Amino acid sequence: MNKELRLAGHYVRRYWLWYVMGIASLTAVDFLTVEIPKITKTIIGSLREETLAITMQDITGLLWKMLLFAALIAIGRFGWRFFFFGASRSVERDLRNDLFGHLETLSPRYFNEHKTGDLMAHFTSDLQSVRQLLGMTVITTFDATVQLTIVLYNMIVGINAGLTAVALIPMVLIIIGDVFFGKAMHRRFLEKQEAFSSLSDQTQEAISGIRVIKAFVQERKELYAFARASLRCKDKNLSVARLVSTVFPALDLVIGVSISLNLLYGGKLAIDGTITLEDFVLFNSLLTMLVWPMIAVGEAVSSISQGLASLKRLRAIFEAKPDIVDEGDPAVTELKGGIELKGLLFAYPGAEEHPALDGVSVTVQPGETLAVIGRTGAGKTTLVSLLERMWDTEDPDMIRMDGKPIREIPLSVLRRGIAYVPQDSFLFSDTVENNITFGVDAATHEQVVAAAEAACVHDNIIEFPDGYETLVGERGVTVSGGQKQRTAIARALLKDAPILILDDSLSAVDTDTEEQILENLARMRAGRTTIIIAHRISTIQNADHILVLEDGRRAEYGTHEELLALGGIYRGIYDKQQLERQLREEGGEADG
Repeated sequence: MNKELRLAGHYVRRYWLWYVMGIASLTAVDFLTVEIPKITKTIIGSLREETLAITMQDITGLLWKMLLFAALIAIGRFGWRFFFFGASRSVERDLRNDLFGHLETLSPRYFNEHKTGDLMAHFTSDLQSVRQLLGMTVITTFDATVQLTIVLYNMIVGINAGLTAVALIPMVLIIIGDVFFGKAMHRRFLEKQEAFSSLSDQTQEAISGIRVIKAFVQERKELYAFARASLRCKDKNLSVARLVSTVFPALDLVIGVSISLNLLYGGKLAIDGTITLEDFVLFNSLLTMLVWPMIAVGEAVSSISQGLASLKRLRAIFEAKPDIVDEGDPAVTELKGGIELKGLLFAYPGAEEHPALDGVSVTVQPGETLAVIGRTGAGKTTLVSLLERMWDTEDPDMIRMDGKPIREIPLSVLRRGIAYVPQDSFLFSDTVENNITFGVDAATHEQVVAAAEAACVHDNIIEFPDGYETLVGERGVTVSGGQKQRTAIARALLKDAPILILDDSLSAVDTDTEEQILENLARMRAGRTTIIIAHRISTIQNADHILVLEDGRRAEYGTHEELLALGGIYRGIYDKQQLERQLREEGGEADG
């Protein structure tokens, strides 16, 4: 709990003045609220005197005083709402921004181990609970404390201590019950939030994969899976509701018992003359004012338990540390494009016995093109992930950039110096032009068009309803696979980085278009390093170096002609693809 409170305190301190102003407004309201029953007591007491010492003018003056207090109370209530709710909303915004910023620093492994729906729940339900904790719960707790103190003081000192003790005896049960209530609420609310996270994840995955669900006619199966997650979420919410539904009626019962005891014992004291009738009326008014603090105790315990549970979940994210740490030399400000792999060895966490890459050595000079080919799972994508430092090797000297160990290059310099087109080209829900300019700070429309033309996607874009201003659906679902790949290539070309990595980025492109893109690449990227991962020999045959990977190892290495002469794996792939091409051509002629 201390860690959660420290996390909350870190943000509350930013808006301490808002909280101070809110507390001042709330305190003033509580003091003024207690003064109104005192005015009523004065009027009743004066009317009971046989001489009727109070005049109508005096009563009018007291009524005007009550109206003034009521107006000040209204202003004060607006004040504490403005300050407390404003501060809690600001804290929520800061927390959300910091949470998102921290997620951006985390390494791929974290996102492999945590589902998107669960993370989304932190940004919605958990932040809402924290806002409630630092807003309404602060108001409730402080207001109940101040009002309880003021009312008890007036009851004990101003009226009768014995009567106050009798009236408060049942309320001791509330304090005892709150201890058990808080523990049970904390546990149940954590389960509720976890169920909501599972439901969010189920929903997100189903919507993202709706095309696959429809293609395999699995709507009913997914509906059942969603219904199970929804039922679990309902059960956990009802578990919290049942606890609240049990506690608050019991709270009303205790308050009713307290009021009954006051009527019995207080009425006897008034009849005996121990207290006056106006004191008895005032005591009942003050006791009624104690009802809110007693109810507020239960609400505060519930909100505090929920808020602390959510802070615990948020703290777990903030405490997650990135695997990749920036250790770069600030003196390094740019990449030239030289790459050297020396006995590269890497295994994913938990799979140390089966390295993804084992003893790979390659040297690429600035301006050269390296092609990587191999069967699925050979380690091709792992290689480029290491070049971008999405993962780290144990020995930093295994990968050198421009003659320096890769960790000596600042992350911002390294990743700014690499333009990467992944296997699964990702487009944002934005315009085509904004997707192409994503990797640069500023670009003219002419530059965007030039990049699109080089990627052979310009003709497709101008046929869209709004051209470059056409909105692309989520993850680019409204465009074809080939258009998505070529748009991603245009984005990489516009970045014009010293190193370009194409990770099987031409797989959805026909051979003629592929040939044109490769020609444009050779022309535009003369003097700059390019790494091409592909399955088709036609994509890589003109590369300066070709690396053939087999089970994570360097099986063959050389130029296209050298590898063909070896008669090994590369030659086998080449012959197979040539045969497939010949069969396609013969089939096309036969159809003609």
